[in-house]
Amino acid sequence: MNLDTIDKQIIHLLQKDAKQTNKEIANKTGLSVTAVYERIKKLERDNIITNYVALINKNKVEKSFMVLCRIKLEKHSKDYLTQFETQVRKIDEVLECYNITGDYDYLLKILVKDMDAYREFMVTKLTTLEHIGSTRSTFVITSIKNSTSIQL
Repeated sequence: MNLDTIDKQIIHLLQKDAKQTNKEIANKTGLSVTAVYERIKKLERDNIITNYVALINKNKVEKSFMVLCRIKLEKHSKDYLTQFETQVRKIDEVLECYNITGDYDYLLKILVKDMDAYREFMVTKLTTLEHIGSTRSTFVITSIKNSTSIQL
């Protein structure tokens, strides 16, 4: 889809604060409230805007221990891959899961309270998944950049 300057401006404003009213966006873009409403609805229909979410301060909800965990499956059959992906989608602590290239097959972004909670997660959830050959965990010390905004 071809986005014009106004569409990009609206997307940028919504990525900064999705709670802005159409009137606030209209004032910032020079459009009418109706025109803003119609453009946002079109962006939603075209699946450019797919969701609106609240971003949570992970420190306030005791989920500040971030782990990047690489997973290697026992073998690369379609059934093993599909089964792993289906199972990992159901685990709440896993925020993101990527199928990657290299020595490992998947990269998981996991949030838990602390090291003890991660150990419990590994023992009771992750290692109970079928067909995992090996894992390698990296613990995040500091987040340098964490953005949800995509620049257009």
